[in-house]
Amino acid sequence: MPVPESTSHTFSHAATRSASGIVELLDVMWEHARGSATIAPASTSQLRLMYVVDRAEGIRMRTLCKRLATAPPSVTRMCDRLQAIGFLERLPCPGSGREVTLRLTAEGQNHLLRIREQRENTLHHAISALPQAERRALAKGLAGLHAQLAADADEESRPGFAPAA
Repeated sequence: MPVPESTSHTFSHAATRSASGIVELLDVMWEHARGSATIAPASTSQLRLMYVVDRAEGIRMRTLCKRLATAPPSVTRMCDRLQAIGFLERLPCPGSGREVTLRLTAEGQNHLLRIREQRENTLHHAISALPQAERRALAKGLAGLHAQLAADADEESRPGFAPAA
């Protein structure tokens, strides 16, 4: 039996509010863990930059600015700091002498690996406490959400993309 559109819409809003609340809670938890970790410090903005570079090795600075929705001078300063602590390197851009590409160093990749391990341990502890049926439903729902968010991110990075008003 199909779910009425109004009910489906209500479920969507409830799920959105729930996911938003989880994201906010995780943001606070991650920031607390980042601040108390013995790992070399990197700001939240710098970590976001590292995540983008990690997923798109060789990314051009101009593309990075667009993905982060941040002004070039701010991105340049973050890159300067990350390069100074040994997490990032700038390389000449093939085909363009005026641009640079970015990639994480082995130390930068290890830093992200340690952060991801800490976060996964925290999540694993919480998820393991859920009943098995809830864990299965969560895994299925998160896989679908991840796929949708990845598709949306791919679409946004295409030339000529204009978000809906």
